[in-house]
Amino acid sequence: MSDQVLAAIARSSSGLPGPTRPAPLFDWLQKRQSGVLLHPSSFPGDQGIGVLDQRVTRFLDFLTEAGITNWQVCPLGPTGYGDSPYQCFSAFAGNPYLIDLYALVDAGLLSDADIGELRRLPRDRVDYGWLYVTKWPVLFRAYEAAKARGFANLPYGDFAAFCANHASWLEGYGLFLALKDHHGGKPWWLWPAEHRFLARARASELPPSVALRAAAHAFFQYLFFGQWALLRSAARDRGIQLIGDAPIFVARDSADVWSRPDLFQIDPETGEPLAVAGVPPDYFSADGQLWGNPLYAWEAHSAEHYAWWIDRLRANFALCDVVRIDHFRAFDTYWSIPADSPTAKTGEWKQGPGLAFFQAIKAALPDCRLIAEDLGDLFDSVRELRDACGLPGMTILQFAFGGEADNLYLPHNLVANAVVYPGTHDNNTSLGWYAAATEKERDHVRRYLRVDGREIGWDFVRSAYAAVSRLAIIPLQDLLSLGGEARFNTPGVAAGNWQWRYTDAQLETLRRQSAPYLRDLALLYGRA
Repeated sequence: MSDQVLAAIARSSSGLPGPTRPAPLFDWLQKRQSGVLLHPSSFPGDQGIGVLDQRVTRFLDFLTEAGITNWQVCPLGPTGYGDSPYQCFSAFAGNPYLIDLYALVDAGLLSDADIGELRRLPRDRVDYGWLYVTKWPVLFRAYEAAKARGFANLPYGDFAAFCANHASWLEGYGLFLALKDHHGGKPWWLWPAEHRFLARARASELPPSVALRAAAHAFFQYLFFGQWALLRSAARDRGIQLIGDAPIFVARDSADVWSRPDLFQIDPETGEPLAVAGVPPDYFSADGQLWGNPLYAWEAHSAEHYAWWIDRLRANFALCDVVRIDHFRAFDTYWSIPADSPTAKTGEWKQGPGLAFFQAIKAALPDCRLIAEDLGDLFDSVRELRDACGLPGMTILQFAFGGEADNLYLPHNLVANAVVYPGTHDNNTSLGWYAAATEKERDHVRRYLRVDGREIGWDFVRSAYAAVSRLAIIPLQDLLSLGGEARFNTPGVAAGNWQWRYTDAQLETLRRQSAPYLRDLALLYGRA
């Protein structure tokens, strides 16, 4: 028997304390609770996309009736090519597509006729192509009306004060989009050299139209933040927490990279990336995944005591109560792929900032509440970093079945400090998953949950509620018992994503038929 084992036995028998680990940095998830995953673009309505209107209140009222106290959204930033909320033009800004235009009619900035074209867009899905050519002109019309009256009597407070409060990112964001418009929508690295970065653009002589356009984009942020503040107040009044989402990497064609190129692994003259992000080959992809996002120059972030990240998270927490960090593992080790590589095969693991990053976050934002997206094949060091931070990780029930009893996603292997989902925005609905699953997987789930599979969506809901993990988040599609046609995103598929929307009638039926049952589940499993 080793000396270490003998020493441990001696300490135990003598009543002396053994060696202790440092307390986790955050460790905030202490109470059992439930939530729903739904992005605002999926709200119903006649403006071509879900917006921040009275449907928000109806959804919040349903959550209240169902005893649900959390609402999780995808990233709220302005989407660009591909329409993905995970590839935004800014990590700080909000998405102008979500602005409710009827509120601008009430404020006298638009007429009802201005919205006529939008009312002709589909209501069962988001057609982003038509939305792009239809909504932006209406927003600019509202800006011109506000400017014509000297920005007086606006619905969400003082515009100048808003610009001053958000100046650290708003100026660069507005100028970035104005120059993008000026250069025909091209990515910033294809702009003339004098406009290629924020510092150069500030030093150059810009056309007057660019300054006017930048002010308009700042005004759209004023509208978004004003309407979101009303939404957040309504949620707070009902005791509902908002869970936001922060992709660890930012889009290459973004105001973030253009404004602060020194914080990223790119050529300081041309803007060409030196290396890009992705993940290595695995069971699901022989070539890995080549995302193409620029990687952080972590030494530059460290020299500034992670000020950019602190500002980013502070902006996230201005909108939400809890923030999920996507691809958490890259804070420990990230896959660095040569910029000219055609696949992710040729990358290599490199060290991220590790615990020092989260210590800086803790010092600046001591009460912040983060969730770590820790899915996939992880090194032990990633789990150790997560546990040292005390952050809840994630569990997906759809990943649990078809293998052996040691699968970490099976309910009997879950841990308390975690968030359990039937699936996320990247997964099929539970009904869609079951329909596409192998017979081995279907047989396993039926035997494990002791069900016949005829209501597999609700079987997964009940399993999530019953799990030991303290937070259970259910996609709205699963509560509505929808199949694969309601899938929100299919990773690796370029078209057809982020389009799903529900109807007023679907939510009303769910409220009437299932809200009492969900409240009973919350009481039964200690999530009330």
